[in-house]
Amino acid sequence: MTTPPESLADVSHVDCTDKIALVTGSTRGIGRAVAQALGRLGADVIVHGRDRDAGEEIAQSIRSDDAEAIVRTADFADPAEVRDLAHSVRSQTDGLDLLLNNAGGLFSEGRLVGDGIERTFHVNHLAPYLLTAELLGHLREGARVVTTASDAHRGAQLDLERPLTTDGYSGMGAYSHSKLANILFASELARRLEAAGQSVVSNSVHPGFVPGSQFGRFLPGPLTGLFRMLGVVPGTSSVADGAAELLHVAVSPSTADVSGRYFSGQAPTTPTAAARDRDAAARLWRRSAEMLGIEEPLADPEAPAEQQRSTS
Repeated sequence: MTTPPESLADVSHVDCTDKIALVTGSTRGIGRAVAQALGRLGADVIVHGRDRDAGEEIAQSIRSDDAEAIVRTADFADPAEVRDLAHSVRSQTDGLDLLLNNAGGLFSEGRLVGDGIERTFHVNHLAPYLLTAELLGHLREGARVVTTASDAHRGAQLDLERPLTTDGYSGMGAYSHSKLANILFASELARRLEAAGQSVVSNSVHPGFVPGSQFGRFLPGPLTGLFRMLGVVPGTSSVADGAAELLHVAVSPSTADVSGRYFSGQAPTTPTAAARDRDAAARLWRRSAEMLGIEEPLADPEAPAEQQRSTS
């Protein structure tokens, strides 16, 4: 019998009763396992995905554990649907305790979506940035924001012109760049929340390279076939292991006051220098708002006044 992720994360004793969690990308894989584990811990869960039937199946399994669950669909390639998701959460709940920005994708073909942004960057970074911005005022005291990143960020450098074109597109390159953005976003969010005096923490997580995930499907062909037969990819985790990584950051008492860190192996880990570049994080934050055509959320109090006016 597979060990449940809450046991692997040593959080089986944590009581999440009366907490409300939104888990994006929770109709399959790690997100599904996290949503179901949170339900078993007593949380009420908002299940998100693009497939309503799949979402209802997960929601029903959560309800069977005496927790509440609702399903909300949204395509993260469409900013209007992301805004609709946020509006639904705000209107149907009185607050949010856990925001798990888990949805993402790795795409073999480049495509521009939204207002002319490359799909990988939009789905993996801009959509969670927008969703978080839309829900900032809905986060309860002590809430946690957890963003699923990846060790695939290693080797990537922030290039804010890259998401504006599909020229020379590389699926793995675009994915790595978006995962770098996830880490920079999570750390910058933590800094700005602290500066604003808000008691909300933000961290990013590497869940492992999970067999059967979109990452695994884009490994070189012969390796993919071999690993599929074995059911494992060297250096990877199971779905339960990956879910445990997120649960550790989301609900463990030991991480309640930790913010702005990148976790791997259920411990704070040092990402690359590019992922620790505070200036790059601030540029990404401002440019993301510009790409979405929104006012910069949690405007940086340390930024020059003229810079704040230019992004408002």
